[in-house]
Amino acid sequence: MDFGAVLQTNPPAWRTVQLAKLAEAHGFSHVWTFDSHLLWQEPYVIHSQILAETKRITVGPFVTNPATRDWTVTASVFATLNEMYGNRTICGIGRGDSAVRVTNGKPVTMRELRESIHVIRELANCREVEYKGSTLRFPWAQDSRLDVWVAAYGPMALKLTGEVGDGFILQLADVDIAKWMIATVRDAAEKAGRDPDSIAFCVAAPMYIGEDTAESRAHMRDQCRWFGGMVGNHVADIVAKYGAAGSSDGVGAVPPALTDYIAGRQGYDYNEHGRAGNTHTAFVPDEIVDRFCVLGTAEQHVEKLERLRELGVTQFAGYLQHDSKEETLRVYGETVIPALRDHVTAKA
Repeated sequence: MDFGAVLQTNPPAWRTVQLAKLAEAHGFSHVWTFDSHLLWQEPYVIHSQILAETKRITVGPFVTNPATRDWTVTASVFATLNEMYGNRTICGIGRGDSAVRVTNGKPVTMRELRESIHVIRELANCREVEYKGSTLRFPWAQDSRLDVWVAAYGPMALKLTGEVGDGFILQLADVDIAKWMIATVRDAAEKAGRDPDSIAFCVAAPMYIGEDTAESRAHMRDQCRWFGGMVGNHVADIVAKYGAAGSSDGVGAVPPALTDYIAGRQGYDYNEHGRAGNTHTAFVPDEIVDRFCVLGTAEQHVEKLERLRELGVTQFAGYLQHDSKEETLRVYGETVIPALRDHVTAKA
C-alpha cells in the first residue's frame, strides 16, 4: 500500500512546501492538494516548488475539475512539470465541488468529465487528440507520462471510473462502503473489457493519531467532523438525482450508510470548506466521523487500513486539516507505514 498526504494550499505557501518535504521524509509516496482557486492559493505553482525541493514525491490535485480550467491548459501544466521534474505528477479529477460552486457554477456532466479525461491524458502523454474540431499535440513534450484518477461516489460516476480511469479516488474510509464502491468500479471495468487489476484504488480520509481515551476521541472527532460535511455535498447531489436509498425511485444499491446521515443537513458555507470546526457540519454524527475517517492509536490505524488493503485499496491518502499535522506524519512514518509494507528479510 502506498501513502499520500492531502494538504490545503493555505498561505503561507512555504508551509505547504514544508509539510510536503516532511511527508516525503516520513515515507509518503504522494502529496495531494486541494484545487479551489478562490478558497486557497493556486496549487500548481506550489506543486512546482514542492517538486523542486523533493526527490521522489509525486504531486497532484485532489481534485481538479474540467469546468474552471481549459482542458488543454491543465494538460500543459502536467506535461511541463513532468518535463521539468521527471514524471512526478498525477491528476485527480472529478465533476467539481467547491471550485465551481463558489462561483455559482455547477458540476460538469458525465459526458464532459469523460471527454476531459481523454483530452488531458492524451496530451499529457505526448499523444495527439481531437479537440474542438482540431488535432492537437504538444510539440515540446517528449517524455511526459500522466495517470488520471477519478473521484466518484454515485453510480454513473463509478461506472465511468471503471471504464476510463487509471485510478479511483474514494473520499471516505468506511470499509463497507469502500467494498461496494470498489466492486462497482471493478465490475464496470470488466464489462468495458478492461483489466480491473490495472486500476489503482485510493481511499482518502482524515488521519489523526491520538490516544484511546474518551477525551482524545472527542477531540479527534471535532477536528475531523468537517469531512462528513464535505462528503455530504456530493451525497446530496446523489440523493437529488436518484432519490434516497431504499425509496421506490431511489439509488438502489448505494448503501444507506452513505445517504441517510445527510437528512439533517441544512445548507453549507464554502467559506468554511475543509476546515476543522466548520459550523455547518453539526449534522454529522459521531458514528459517521468514526466510519469515514481514520482515528485513534497507531495500532487502530493499522487495523483499519489493513481491512481496506484486503479490499484492494492500493493507496491511502490522509487529509491533514487538523491541529496535529506533524505528529500524525511522524507516527505514520515510524509505525503505520512500516506495518503495512511488505516485509523482506535479509536472510531466509
